[in-house]
Amino acid sequence: MTPDPGLASWLQLTLTPGLGNSVLRELLKRFGLPQAVLARKRTELAAVASATALDALHSAAVETAVAAALQWAEQPGHHVVTLADELYPRMLLEIPDPPPLLYARGRLELLQRPALAIVGSRNATAQGIANAESFARALSDAGLSIVSGLALGIDGAAHRGGLAGPGSTIAVLGTGIDVVYPQRNADLAAEIAQRGLLLSEFPLGSGAIAHNFPRRNRLISGLAQGCLVVEAALASGSLITARSATDQGREVFALPGSIHSPLSKGCHALIKAGAKLVESAEDVLAELSGFRASASASTTAHVNGSRETVAEAPSGLLQHMGHDPVDVDSLCARAGLSADQVCSELLKLELAGRVAALPGGLFQRLEKGGRG
Repeated sequence: MTPDPGLASWLQLTLTPGLGNSVLRELLKRFGLPQAVLARKRTELAAVASATALDALHSAAVETAVAAALQWAEQPGHHVVTLADELYPRMLLEIPDPPPLLYARGRLELLQRPALAIVGSRNATAQGIANAESFARALSDAGLSIVSGLALGIDGAAHRGGLAGPGSTIAVLGTGIDVVYPQRNADLAAEIAQRGLLLSEFPLGSGAIAHNFPRRNRLISGLAQGCLVVEAALASGSLITARSATDQGREVFALPGSIHSPLSKGCHALIKAGAKLVESAEDVLAELSGFRASASASTTAHVNGSRETVAEAPSGLLQHMGHDPVDVDSLCARAGLSADQVCSELLKLELAGRVAALPGGLFQRLEKGGRG
């Protein structure tokens, strides 16, 4: 993407320390586009901006940062989108604090497509990850772009599910777009840059600063028609995203879980507060304007996993596992088998993709054939 003539002016304003979004919007409201703002006398700008910000506005540091951003934007697949750009996502124009400028890498057209946010715990269970990926895949198959935050756990699973369908995925970063965090998702970020879209409002080189991530969350919900929460503790950052969604007038959905799991508490709290309990992708699609539930098996994703054809489990041990994590001793008592027998059967089930080994010597059933 070739930078437009006014892009340098947008960058100069957004990269000036002390010119936050609210100050910048007021400058634009009073004086017009950035080129017009920069043409004003200091005394006029001082009615809105601080002396410190105005000192930095024409500094060498800002000039260097602008040059670096322009150079970045000249590379293939790199984009800088401003509030005045027709490509600026319409959904963000509806939120109270839209970023004046966005750095994007990948398929820019995804910003104009209908989307759903999927968020949840970084320390997700195997079942939670399976649910997030299968829901994301089904919703991507239905044409929704999947928006999430590139974190470990549920976010990563949502992105992978989105990439597997035609709706693809958008990863909203809490760092500069040239900084991958966490590093464990570097390969996923590279794949999203090729087949989906990476997006950030933060300047190039911005590291993983704690207060940037809650701020990032308003964009995750803002880009989407709704927000689906899959596994969240009561103190989860995912609930910040859900609150942002509510404040922005978006639909909020939550997957129920075990009453014994701390990672279900946040979802259950959302449901008590009015979020829609969902058990399938069709439940989500039925609530979103312009979408209809599909009878196709490819767009079905139940809480217990996707409806794909799988081989029968190699043993009857599954019926003794229930739906919560369980240890070997408990399974021995329930099934009346020895520890060796249970471990042998668990290995077969794990290889068949029906059971996941969890930390602490626990195992959890992965439902791939529907309920029960």
